[in-house]
Amino acid sequence: MDVRFTLEKRIQAEIMSYDGKMGIYLNDFHGNEIALGQDEKYETASTIKTFILACLFDEVEKGNKSLEDLVEYKEEHVVEGSGVLAALEPGAVLRVKDAAVFMIIVSDNVATNMMIDYLGLDTINRCIKELGCDHTVLYNPIHFEQYKRLGTSTPGDYGSIFTRLVKGELISQEADAAMLEILKKQHYNSMITKNFPPVYMDSDNTDEILITVASKSGSMDACRNDGGIVFTPYGPYVIVMFHKEFSDAMYYPAHPATVFGARVSRMVLDQFLALEGRLCL
Repeated sequence: MDVRFTLEKRIQAEIMSYDGKMGIYLNDFHGNEIALGQDEKYETASTIKTFILACLFDEVEKGNKSLEDLVEYKEEHVVEGSGVLAALEPGAVLRVKDAAVFMIIVSDNVATNMMIDYLGLDTINRCIKELGCDHTVLYNPIHFEQYKRLGTSTPGDYGSIFTRLVKGELISQEADAAMLEILKKQHYNSMITKNFPPVYMDSDNTDEILITVASKSGSMDACRNDGGIVFTPYGPYVIVMFHKEFSDAMYYPAHPATVFGARVSRMVLDQFLALEGRLCL
């Protein structure tokens, strides 16, 4: 048996009984990639917000926009769902960088619409293509009653964003470092870290936090997604898990997509730690 495929076969065995489809992309930065359906398209849900963040920093890098610009929360930005700005009345004014932080760390839908309005839909999609993500599209702002979908992407496209962020090769080293700091503050790690040993992530029980994550998840009726970078004492790895075609559209912590995603994520972590920074021998 070819030992390079051991983890891939274990993942395939783990998800064989899953009532749904999971696309996976993994990269250990030592030449080992594992990809299952990496080029298949999935609804993005809120993972599209990572692409919007990248486009914002790209526009800032080019001198077209500024993180210090002010953006107004307008009536057309109002939308239900995740975030905190929906609790405010239209008319509030934020700095661009603050709206971007809300968009990522609490997946704020109002802040996302503000960012889409500020950057422009065409600019965002052009930037996504310039970043090499040929299979990713943002179709419209977030308005659930008007539009049935938000965006589509692939595990490979999403993984490439995080891979280049680690290397400082997405926008620039300074911009990439700033984006990573925002992504590290993301509040919703229900899939990637769900089954991680708490002691690895709790500085109260150790001298330091041993594992940190920079990620962005997303959920809609048709999908459950998560992806990001896991930083360990042996170095980082990228993990992306996109889900679709499951039968249960309800939202709850023990949703099968979350359960199976968490199992795969823990399997990957254990392998990476056991091999001291590699996914394969």
